[in-house]
Amino acid sequence: MRKAIIIGAGIGGLSSAIRLAHQGWRVQVFEQNLAAGGKMAEYQAEGFRWDMGPSVITMRHVIEGLFHDVGRTLTDYLTLLPIDPLTRYFYSDGTQLNVTSQLSEMLAQIHTLEPYDVEGYLRYLSYVARIYRITAPVFIENQPPKLHDFLSVPVWEMPHVDPLRTMDQSIRQFIKHPKLRKLLGRFATYTGASPYLAPATLNVIAHVELNQGVWYPQGGIYSIAKALEKVALELGVEIHYSQSVRSILTNQGVAYGVELHDDTQHLSDIVLANVDVGFVYDKLIKDQSAKLRQHTAHLLKMEPSCSGLIFMWGISRSFSELAHHNILFSDDYAHEFHQLFTEQKMPDDPTIYVAITSKTDRSHAPEGYENWFVLINAPALSPHFNWETQLPSYRERVLDKLSSFGLDIRPHLIHERVLTPHDLEHLTHARRGALYGTSSNNRFAAFNRPNNRSEHIHKLYFVGGTTHPGGGVPMVMLSAKVVAEMIHNDFS
Repeated sequence: MRKAIIIGAGIGGLSSAIRLAHQGWRVQVFEQNLAAGGKMAEYQAEGFRWDMGPSVITMRHVIEGLFHDVGRTLTDYLTLLPIDPLTRYFYSDGTQLNVTSQLSEMLAQIHTLEPYDVEGYLRYLSYVARIYRITAPVFIENQPPKLHDFLSVPVWEMPHVDPLRTMDQSIRQFIKHPKLRKLLGRFATYTGASPYLAPATLNVIAHVELNQGVWYPQGGIYSIAKALEKVALELGVEIHYSQSVRSILTNQGVAYGVELHDDTQHLSDIVLANVDVGFVYDKLIKDQSAKLRQHTAHLLKMEPSCSGLIFMWGISRSFSELAHHNILFSDDYAHEFHQLFTEQKMPDDPTIYVAITSKTDRSHAPEGYENWFVLINAPALSPHFNWETQLPSYRERVLDKLSSFGLDIRPHLIHERVLTPHDLEHLTHARRGALYGTSSNNRFAAFNRPNNRSEHIHKLYFVGGTTHPGGGVPMVMLSAKVVAEMIHNDFS
């Protein structure tokens, strides 16, 4: 029986472990933390419960596909509940929009804003559906794309992939009202990018939410990690918690195991890293050739995605005006992203995301209370913002902005935990605290993303949000599918 060692029990590591074990591999997973999940973690205190990482689940078929491929049925392990409204959007002038899967209701709201945009929105939905149809088989669900893969797209379909414009430029083609443009541009943040820089192809993200829907796992997003852990153990995967990998063992450019921080060595036929690719090359591979050192330096210089500032707040009252998912927009969206990516500092006027799972699952907060997960886009760690000295005042800025929207939570804030980009880097080894690996702010991002198979170390593979096809729970699960197929082909 061939043996695989997986570094990290995040969603990518667990999904890969399940697929490899189903193929007949003996799989060992080493996880530095006390529990599975990686960025998908949970936190409980004083009767409250929070998901600490992903909060929006799309592409249900991808999750179902993983369970189906290993002879399981999703509903035996998870209950996915549809969320509607998908998200409630708030603007500083008092305007609210409930983005919903009910098309007639959505169009009625759009008509109130701008009658012209009813037609434009319908055309936009068709536009993003076509991008998905063209790109999903080639760029999302298949092996890492090369330029010749793009050429395999029929010539008459190529313009519809829309790689040359930015997301914002393409949205303007369909939508007239600035509020709706801002709403659709927000989908860039699902990859940690800017709608004013990212290629229009990334409008495909809107399709999987607006056309396919949003789901919530009963019990919390962390239920996905627990379900994957259960299936992995059923298939004989060995998961070792509180076991941190010090280095990947290599000999003449071939990986053959790992060394832990307790000095023990574990040998294997392959090593699969569910860790930031840049961190792996920089910290875990000690014996590097000159060529590999050059590659590592190149990886570390690549622009990272944005990071996040996270508040987990226990609130001693209920706010009926809020939904499960909420967005409070900044007034100048373009300036916000300029500050994030060009000035590399926290925006003066941030857009605030608030997820309240207790709206759907009452057990997540005491009776009459709410559990707020608050996320503000943040630059990857840079010298232009000092988290140690500037965090307290920025926290007040966030609370002031909430108050300006009629959400004065200061008198009701009874529990708080804060995660900065420094914390995210420490907890997950995400380079500079970036949530999605390298930036998607250029038209070649899909081709520049690190390959799932190391091009420099034989028998070393990668899975997760920093490799192909990208970040987000379903994409990471697809990453596991891709790498398992690679490994199967390499050893057949």
